[in-house]
Amino acid sequence: MQDALDMQEMRALVRRGAAEGLGTALLLAAVVGSGIMGERLAGGNVAIALLANSIATGGVLAALILTFGSVSGAHFNPAVTLADAASGCLPWRDVPVYLTCQLVGALSGVAAAHAMFGEPVFAASLHERAGASQAFSEFVATFGLMSVIWGCARSRSSFTPLAVAGYIVGAYWFTASTSFANPAVTLARTMTNSFAGIRLVDAPLFVLMQLVGAAAATVLFRWLIPLPPAESNVVQAPSEAPPRTS
Repeated sequence: MQDALDMQEMRALVRRGAAEGLGTALLLAAVVGSGIMGERLAGGNVAIALLANSIATGGVLAALILTFGSVSGAHFNPAVTLADAASGCLPWRDVPVYLTCQLVGALSGVAAAHAMFGEPVFAASLHERAGASQAFSEFVATFGLMSVIWGCARSRSSFTPLAVAGYIVGAYWFTASTSFANPAVTLARTMTNSFAGIRLVDAPLFVLMQLVGAAAATVLFRWLIPLPPAESNVVQAPSEAPPRTS
């Protein structure tokens, strides 16, 4: 009986990992692909390219959360996964699978976008995103993202996909960094020398500030809107969340 239960839990974890990997891959394909398309069509107008990039990203993100939310929670983001585990909503033993699938998926998405546009599979980015203002922007971007997720998960969970997508579209424009707000996305975007890229040397500070921003929002919302222990999954409604395996 125990062996059968363990096997069932393993199959469920594999499905969740696959959903995270595929969803993150499609997200990165959208981010990088729309950046390349926008840059090619904008004729040097950076504002038009950014508008195209942000709208495409937001639209695809909403669709992906709705598609994969009931399977894995549709994190697509190590900061979200770590915050979910720290809040007791995701077993820590599942975290390595989520993080690995997110990173592999992100790199696969970059490769797919490059393939669609006839670019090299990977190319080290030369796009500089350095300085204190950029780093602070990533703190603000991720803090805001996690605030939207936690607030919606506790009160209006069915609106989470649209709220998250809407926030990301807006954050593209109100943050100096154009709101990466995702460690897996950040690392993958070091491998594209396109409109969406970031130099590898700039990525560690981005990732650090993203994790700090996510932690700050998580701590705040534990006090601001406490989450009942029975609820799980920071993206999807509790009634639609996968069964707890812990």
